[in-house]
Amino acid sequence: MENLNEKLKVLYSEEEVQKRIAEIANLIDNDYKDSKELIVICILKGAAFFTIDLVKKMKTPIIFEVMQVSSYSGTESTGAITVKKDLDCKIDGKDVLIVEDIIDTGYTLRALRQDLLARGPKSLKIAVLLDKKERRKVEVPIDYVGYEIPNKFVVGYGFDVDEHGRNIPYIGYIEE
Repeated sequence: MENLNEKLKVLYSEEEVQKRIAEIANLIDNDYKDSKELIVICILKGAAFFTIDLVKKMKTPIIFEVMQVSSYSGTESTGAITVKKDLDCKIDGKDVLIVEDIIDTGYTLRALRQDLLARGPKSLKIAVLLDKKERRKVEVPIDYVGYEIPNKFVVGYGFDVDEHGRNIPYIGYIEE
């Protein structure tokens, strides 16, 4: 995807993103200050950048897990998830934090949350870097939000357009 950088307008600079992630890490550390360990589940692929930067800033002992799920058929969410890569550990009786890049319709996170709650965790919280509230179709309790954003197509810092642009260090958007 050539000239992607030229098409992007900066929504949040790399410095702004890192500052906000540090604030979220402090909130999580405060909430889990009495926890012996927290299972942090990175939802692939988009949340990888956010999750890694987040856990590096946290002081809470963690177990790092990844999941890959999809609820899309083409460009529309079906409301049901397909687990492409499941957890390697059991979460029953454990404190669990789902880390996702963005919530828009809410269908994927709602289904994922229900799936993980059925596995019997002690607690389950959700952190998202971006919240696109105006696209929400179903409500999902989000415990930590980086930024609430308008309905723009974002690229960079894990967000992609046809798998391109994830490694751009800031969050940009393409003007329609």
